[in-house]
Amino acid sequence: MMTMTTTRRRTTTITMKMMMMMMTLMMMITTMTTITMLLVIVTIMLLLLLMTMLLLMMRWRRRSRTRTTTTTKTTTTTTTTTTTTTTMMMMMMMMTMMMMTMMMMMMMMMMMMMIMMMMMIMMR
Repeated sequence: MMTMTTTRRRTTTITMKMMMMMMTLMMMITTMTTITMLLVIVTIMLLLLLMTMLLLMMRWRRRSRTRTTTTTKTTTTTTTTTTTTTTMMMMMMMMTMMMMTMMMMMMMMMMMMMIMMMMMIMMR
């Protein structure tokens, strides 16, 4: 009887450990996915905003062109605006990408740490 109980207890502990591991893994996966999704959504939103800005700028430029009679002034303004907008776009894109990469790296590090901790706990 004693042997039976001990074995059963052992098995139960192992199963519990396994269950815990599985649960933690699932949680980690879910968190990762949610964060990635959020990041993607944010990036999409930013892109949309940038696109709208560009469109607005284009419209405004066209209007200014139609209004003004002098050609030289308008051309200069348009060129400057285009350059500024493009630079802004590039900067924004770079920033977003950097942020994304940083976040991903951080998440990966966190995951690794969590796994290590779990392993340590289980080994005891």
